[in-house]
Amino acid sequence: MRKRIEELVNKLNEASKAYYQQDREVMSNQEYDRLYDELVSLEKESGIVLATSPTVNVGYEVVSNLPKERHPSPMLSLDKTKEVSELESWLGDKDGLLSWKLDGLTVVLTYENGSLVKAVTRGDGVIGEVITANARTFENIPVSIPEKEQVVVRGEAVISYEDFEKINTDGSYKNPRNLCSGSVRQLNSEVTASRHVRFYAFSLAVGKELSYRHEQIEWMQSQGFETVENVAVTRDNIAKAVEGFAEKIADFEIPSDGLVLIYDDMEYGRSLGTTAKFPRDSIAFKWADELADTELKEVIWNASRTGLINPIAVFAPVELEGTTVSRASVHNVSIVEELKLGTGDTISVYKANMIIPQIAENRTKSGTIAPPDRCPVCGAATEIHDEKGIKTLHCPNPECPAKMVKSFTHFVSRNAMNIEGLSEATLEKFIDEAMIKTPADIFRMSRWRDRIVTMDGFGEKSFENLTAAAEKASHTTPARLLYALGIPNIGVANAKMIARACRNRWDDIQNLDEDALVAIEGIGDIMAKAYVEYFAKADNRQKVADLLGVLDIDESFEESGSTLEGKTFVITGSLEHFENRDACKARIEELGGKTAGSVSTKTSYLINNDITSNSSKNKKAKELGVEIITEEDFLGMIK
Repeated sequence: MRKRIEELVNKLNEASKAYYQQDREVMSNQEYDRLYDELVSLEKESGIVLATSPTVNVGYEVVSNLPKERHPSPMLSLDKTKEVSELESWLGDKDGLLSWKLDGLTVVLTYENGSLVKAVTRGDGVIGEVITANARTFENIPVSIPEKEQVVVRGEAVISYEDFEKINTDGSYKNPRNLCSGSVRQLNSEVTASRHVRFYAFSLAVGKELSYRHEQIEWMQSQGFETVENVAVTRDNIAKAVEGFAEKIADFEIPSDGLVLIYDDMEYGRSLGTTAKFPRDSIAFKWADELADTELKEVIWNASRTGLINPIAVFAPVELEGTTVSRASVHNVSIVEELKLGTGDTISVYKANMIIPQIAENRTKSGTIAPPDRCPVCGAATEIHDEKGIKTLHCPNPECPAKMVKSFTHFVSRNAMNIEGLSEATLEKFIDEAMIKTPADIFRMSRWRDRIVTMDGFGEKSFENLTAAAEKASHTTPARLLYALGIPNIGVANAKMIARACRNRWDDIQNLDEDALVAIEGIGDIMAKAYVEYFAKADNRQKVADLLGVLDIDESFEESGSTLEGKTFVITGSLEHFENRDACKARIEELGGKTAGSVSTKTSYLINNDITSNSSKNKKAKELGVEIITEEDFLGMIK
């Protein structure tokens, strides 16, 4: 039994080290919880608890190059349950608050005389990293508050799923939490600024003397903080409240790995004290993952435009959380090896946080699947890279068609050139047929009419739709073209800022030097270096010159107005006057306003053409007294 305890302690500590210290994941949350529960059971049975056990240690040692600071009092972990009945028993006859348990990085903010003077990460719960400059770039954080006495607020720094998908184009990060952790702990705060990190407060450590948690939440909101969504509960209605959160999670834009229940009466909560690891005034609720056993059919290796080849598990379809799933990302070679995957194996699958399909366990572990020694697309010899103990597979061939397909897919995507109907599969066919060799070829597809109309799955109508979409997209803006080029780290927001700084003059945009770039808000040294290197390469310059010959670029420029300065908008529902939400957001930003993904006390207006709907955003706006306006109202506002 002692040997198994040691084995579990080592495994769990290694997983924690990877997750918290190195921003990577070596096992699923479900697997971690299973091993942790086994360790707890063995420790209770044997009475043996090792000093290094994760059941008695709060966190993992901080090893970054950021300054360190000891917390005034330890930031403990939360005990957890997956049973609603345990929440009911735990709460008893007391009132409580139930809120999201956001999956990001816990940060502690200190304000003196109304100004943010310090931000520190949770770290290992005892010592954290000082990230004050980075915290100042969080999108929704108040750098000044009305209260002039010392205020210390704890909350979670997070990155939304939408921003994660936009930033993680090369698959470098497994999930938004990993990306957020890496972003918050950057040595260059300009990199953090480009990552759209948001902060949601959940408790007041120092500040106005209040008796109840709900009063703390309301007071923090009055100081300008966005707070974690919460509801008041008693033992009688907590089951219904949990169900309400469960119904929202599929559409919840911020990563969450469960809920937190805390006593509303703070004095009562403090009177209960703490264990060596857990406070007794709160408890975490983890979603009970719905598991299903299925047969692993194969692991396919999906090449990306960066050369990374990602393993994808394909299995017999199963029903999970109300939907049918048949695929799950395995993320890297190390996890394939750890799970000992083999064709025909019986695997247990689940949806992490009720959303993302994952493999929980391989029951048969045949281990017959190995990474291919040749790129599945171009046939070049693959390479395995080992970084910090994590093995990843790569194709080194710069001419690999997969790299071309992925880069072309990015080029035609909605936020780039926005060529409707040109899917990755269609692009792959045209590239295989040598009809597309450069991005500019997309706008010259009319010369291949006779071939296209006879291709399988195509016809006259398909051809007309394709060329019409390309013609429409050829009338574009400098910001769209810049983002479409796929320059490393240049996202939609960065492209807009660069174009605006150059007053939409394309010649200026492609000839910026590093000094001029870093002078632009949100552009750091690393981004500037990659940008300059991109345009310094002759083949890239030729690609751009070729595009300029077929595109009509609108270089008109209007000075940003201040009509909407100081106002924050949230957009929901379908739009009639704008092509899509991004177009509406762009107009708001041009006029000095800001946009956000969720309604909060800082929201000025919610734009929704269906003002009477019972959507969650409408309900939240009404609760907070935020005015709901239609597109027509908005257009009237900016005339």
